[in-house]
Amino acid sequence: MSRAMESIPAPVELQQGKNYAEPKRQHPFIRSLKKHWELYLLVLPPVLYLLIFKYIPMVGVQIAFKDFSVVKGIWGSPWVGLKHFEAFFESPNFWLLIKNTIGISFYSLLAGFPIPILLALALNEIRTGYFKKTVQMVTYAPHFISTVVMVSIIILMLSPHVGVVDKLFTFLGFPMTNFMGIPEYFKSIYVWSGVWQGMGYSSIIYIAALAGVDPSLYEAAKMDGASRLRKIWHIDLPTLVPVTVIMLILSLGSIMGVGFEKIYLMQNPLNTSASEVISTYVYKVGLIGANFSFSSAVGLFNSVINLILLVIVNGISRKVSQNSLW
Repeated sequence: MSRAMESIPAPVELQQGKNYAEPKRQHPFIRSLKKHWELYLLVLPPVLYLLIFKYIPMVGVQIAFKDFSVVKGIWGSPWVGLKHFEAFFESPNFWLLIKNTIGISFYSLLAGFPIPILLALALNEIRTGYFKKTVQMVTYAPHFISTVVMVSIIILMLSPHVGVVDKLFTFLGFPMTNFMGIPEYFKSIYVWSGVWQGMGYSSIIYIAALAGVDPSLYEAAKMDGASRLRKIWHIDLPTLVPVTVIMLILSLGSIMGVGFEKIYLMQNPLNTSASEVISTYVYKVGLIGANFSFSSAVGLFNSVINLILLVIVNGISRKVSQNSLW
């Protein structure tokens, strides 16, 4: 055997004394990039979008710490430290803005968060396909109405003399009321019109979660004699917990970010004391008043508070329910 092996000639390269080096090891990221290049290509557009439209504009945040001058530009304007933040904290509007912003946000959260869940649970129990589709279409449709049209509908319905609501109240014997001119009514009008507009569309994610429930669980519950409420309590609600926690974290993370457009359109001089929030104040001071540095400081303060709330709520959720964004 050994003689047979000795008789096998060596490769030509070895006979010529060529030196073979070990193959060069690639970085794990390069190997992953070559292996899964389709996935990286797929994620590239949203990453570029975030970089171009979200992160690069953050360079302009520095004007919150400067006395911005249009002539000198962002880089040439002098630094003033926390001057604009201190001016905002000492402003007589500070506590009014905080109160209105947090009040409207929490009211919207308390009223608008559970209703899509209840709607999803109710739709999940409907067995008639035609009726279920009709209810879904009716509840989804308001979401696609533009904010301008929605506010126009609200104002027309609540207007004195010509509004449907005012005519109904007058018919029932109540005095004529200018609902949009009474500050105490503003938050309820804003919140409940938003609930009506968004509950159907917001319920989609919960309906999708309920669609993933194993049908054998319902069959087992039926065999055990469970009622519909028992099925909802022991099967549907536990299924919705992870999605609900994530949605709640996202909602609490933007608790200071009340939408600007709808509130601004619903504002009038009579209800400003209840409708002025940080976003509308930033618009009026920054763009209308041309005080760009001060409005940037107010907007940055609002964003930092939202970020802190998001991190805190996410941490609490991770410890309590093992569900979190990261």
